[in-house]
Amino acid sequence: MINKMENAIPAQIKKYFWDVKIDKLNPAEYPYFVIGRILEYGDEDAVKWMTRKFQKSVITKTLLENRNISRKSAEYWAVTLGLPKNKIRCLKEFYQKRQKVHWPH
Repeated sequence: MINKMENAIPAQIKKYFWDVKIDKLNPAEYPYFVIGRILEYGDEDAVKWMTRKFQKSVITKTLLENRNISRKSAEYWAVTLGLPKNKIRCLKEFYQKRQKVHWPH
């Protein structure tokens, strides 16, 4: 039998998943979603948990393929993980144009 606590999101990290039913979120089933949120919004505790919970290869794949990470976060993680910026999908020009928000004056 699977230990439910082992697959639970820790209390100090739940704030990053404000829009989902946290008791239904299993990090093992949705690793890219969970990692993406932590890469974008996570604090030091969240990052420590993430690196204990997930293999570096899964974290790297998430950064390389996720389109919803901001430029600022993606550039930080590219340096931190030692990845070439031109390989990160959300840093490619097409996605950067989509991220620009034009506020009314």
